[in-house]
Amino acid sequence: MRKTEIRTFQDYRDWPLSTLLDAVDRAATDEKVEMRDILSEIGDRTITPVILVVALFLVSPMSGVPGIPTISAVIIVMLAVQGLMGRRLWLPQRIMRMRIGASTLTRVVAWLRRPAAWIDRNSSPRLQYLTRGPMRMIILLQCAVIPLGWPALELVPGVTSLAAATIGLFAFGLFARDGYFVIAGYIGMIAVPLGAVLLLQVAVT
Repeated sequence: MRKTEIRTFQDYRDWPLSTLLDAVDRAATDEKVEMRDILSEIGDRTITPVILVVALFLVSPMSGVPGIPTISAVIIVMLAVQGLMGRRLWLPQRIMRMRIGASTLTRVVAWLRRPAAWIDRNSSPRLQYLTRGPMRMIILLQCAVIPLGWPALELVPGVTSLAAATIGLFAFGLFARDGYFVIAGYIGMIAVPLGAVLLLQVAVT
């Protein structure tokens, strides 16, 4: 499906991850891009794709920008809680007005293209019971809890990116209805704390 054939992400639940990045890329029409511009391309009917996009940004080199992990944590927690409550996506106007340079946005999207292409090639609806009903609620709960420690760990390189990757696996699993990625997310929940301990040891020595 070509970019020109797509109007908003919300109309196509089965878009590949690369096409989701296309939607984000399309928001970069002005010198500065607001959060509301990105949401207008993704759509505001479903929460999971937005959680996925925020997590992907934090996996990228943007995680090293001071304040980004904390802001991302606030957004993900808010969205995950809304998902648990069955509410429609809502973000405060202060967050909706937050801006990022269009050039930065396009660089981040370009950086994510290669891993997104690999994920697209290796994903399909599998073990779908892991992405529905109570299992979906458990995943959203994990997405609400995992970011709570990010503000305190912001100065430790790599930790928030690892944790964001875990949330990205969970969110993509829900998005693509692929239980394999959900399982990978649970593996990440074990691996990230171990990695955080190692990174903290390196940071203090």
